[in-house]
Amino acid sequence: MKKIRVYLKRPWIFVDSPYYDYLTKNISNKIEYINIKKSQGIIENINKFKLLNKLKRMIKLTIRNFFPFLPNAHFTLTKKKYDLIHCAHCLSLNKKPWVVDIEYVNQFWAGGIQKKQKKFILKLLKSNYCKKILAWTEWTKKEILREFPEIKNKIEVVYPAISKQKFKKKKKKKITLLFVSRRFYFKGGLHALEVIDRLTKKYKNVNAFFISDIPIDIKKEYSKNKKIRFIKFISKKKLFTNILPQTDILIYPSYTDTFGFVMLEALSFGIPIVTVGGQSRREIVNNKKTGFIIKEPKNLNLKDLENLNSFKETINEIEKKTEVLIKNKKLREKMSKNCIEIIKNGKFSIKERNKKLEKIYFEALK
Repeated sequence: MKKIRVYLKRPWIFVDSPYYDYLTKNISNKIEYINIKKSQGIIENINKFKLLNKLKRMIKLTIRNFFPFLPNAHFTLTKKKYDLIHCAHCLSLNKKPWVVDIEYVNQFWAGGIQKKQKKFILKLLKSNYCKKILAWTEWTKKEILREFPEIKNKIEVVYPAISKQKFKKKKKKKITLLFVSRRFYFKGGLHALEVIDRLTKKYKNVNAFFISDIPIDIKKEYSKNKKIRFIKFISKKKLFTNILPQTDILIYPSYTDTFGFVMLEALSFGIPIVTVGGQSRREIVNNKKTGFIIKEPKNLNLKDLENLNSFKETINEIEKKTEVLIKNKKLREKMSKNCIEIIKNGKFSIKERNKKLEKIYFEALK
């Protein structure tokens, strides 16, 4: 059977998400992404990451101020022959068959903020050239349909996928906790750090890795605890080789994540997760089976994330649930097996994603 030749369209020339790498890895032998020649992985140089994200914010701010209704729509200009365009986080202006995958509804706008003017975006989504809208999660689908109920027949949930990792877990007496994120406050880094500090002091056999760009004053305060190893930035290779294989519990409050690939990566290593509910996190973490989900704080204000006192109850609950996993080895091992199972055979499995993409691509070309 002839392969479907797919052109993967991205809205930015630089890659700031591991999503593209996972999408093009372990693909079906019936599909070929014609413009992917090398890894699409995340930026791993911290200075480059900061610079490009600053540039990205400036571009979005300019669009918000001067072109607030501008859709995140692009032409695909290439001499390569393709059958179908797969728009990753953007829309297509080409008069060719295309599908779009979307993490959250605001990505339909170039400025990143949803506006009332939706006519042109709806026109693109309803066109005969748009064959399918691939929502990353049920939460994403719900948010899209809230704004665009007219396209309910075109939308389908296709979860991002990742392979089970090949590694040998070393037998060790110590229990290792982990927080990892490039964004400290928005991902709940301060709250995770407070919990990690408490538990590493309380239990002799507990230590931790804390990987993030921490404000100097906060790092100075918590660095007194020598059982926490602070790492400012780490490559994916080192994370997968040196850190995740020896991690027992991921503490990841993640107040702003609409998805959160670090949780998917933890599952692929059989690592139970303690997180806070909201957005799609209840779809990623199966409460009491692959980790624990803490109830989302009422009247959540992201400006308060720098203040521990504003989240006392949440922090205490994160500590309690993490402590349950520290004290109960059998539960940790059971959850670890559940994590591996959902990656091997569940909704985040490569075979499940490939089956859905094959069907969607072939139907788009009928």
